[in-house]
Amino acid sequence: MKITKITPEQASHFAEWSRQWIEIGLSTAPADFDAATKAALKAYALCNLKKPKIILRMSSPYGATLGGALAWAILKELKIKQVQSQVQSQVGSQVGSQVGSQVWSQVGSQVGSQVWSAIYNYRCGQFWASWGAYVSFMRDVLNWSDPVLEKFEIDEKLIKSCGWVWWHEDILAISDRPSELHRDEAGRLHNESGPSIAYRDGWKLWHWHGIVVPEEVITEPITTKKIAKEKNAEIRRCMIERYGYGRYMKDVGADLVHQDGTGKLWKISAPDQIAVVEVVNGTAEPDGSCRTYHLSVPPDCKTAMSAVAWTYGMTEKEYRNLAIRT
Repeated sequence: MKITKITPEQASHFAEWSRQWIEIGLSTAPADFDAATKAALKAYALCNLKKPKIILRMSSPYGATLGGALAWAILKELKIKQVQSQVQSQVGSQVGSQVGSQVWSQVGSQVGSQVWSAIYNYRCGQFWASWGAYVSFMRDVLNWSDPVLEKFEIDEKLIKSCGWVWWHEDILAISDRPSELHRDEAGRLHNESGPSIAYRDGWKLWHWHGIVVPEEVITEPITTKKIAKEKNAEIRRCMIERYGYGRYMKDVGADLVHQDGTGKLWKISAPDQIAVVEVVNGTAEPDGSCRTYHLSVPPDCKTAMSAVAWTYGMTEKEYRNLAIRT
């Protein structure tokens, strides 16, 4: 069956489909190991492989990977055969020719940006939700029919039933879903007071607005000395954000390089070049006071107005002209 266009009525389902599969990809419900195992064994049969000698049901991707590797070492296998390439070649080649760009951009990319980018796994499980959204949309909404869809049902069942799958010719390791998963407004893994993602066996990851950080960056007090000692610039930035830009610039003795009616521009040069514009909210709080904000801006900003303009995606000239008109 060849599909050449998408109707407006079919396109109206994009948002609904994305929401549905994002929920699947971010689920913290316990895995259905029976369903996942049954689907995985179908993949082995599809690839003309025997049932693996060892099947592990683990509480986290860490446990699945470590358990699988240890089992592989015990079996003294020297050659790993991946199921992934055979399944993908049979399913992917069929899907790629069917209205791929439009469906993928509207459904796959939305699900993928919120789920796939959060945590990457090797093959199948909930974090392959963008793949499930992509193919199921063409099947259920565009009414695509093809014998290859029987093979896709293996992926779909794994996506809907477990968190991660580790494949080997003789070993199958399946992971549970996370017990906790926290994100910021932009959909990035983030938790200001605990792990961003946690599993039932105690394995945890810590993120600050999508950046992997050591546990102590989230759980322990941040000091300027700790920030100065941190060698990773990206983690230093996360620490400064948690410490607070305004407080940090004051405590390290930042230089006031420019001041005008829009605010104050502060800069420091060590250990990183950092610029912060201090602005006062024009809208008063209920008690009549006006809140002060400290916003991180590019170090090459020369004036307070250029820094404020940057926060709105404008040049200094554009911002000045806008201020004059309003």
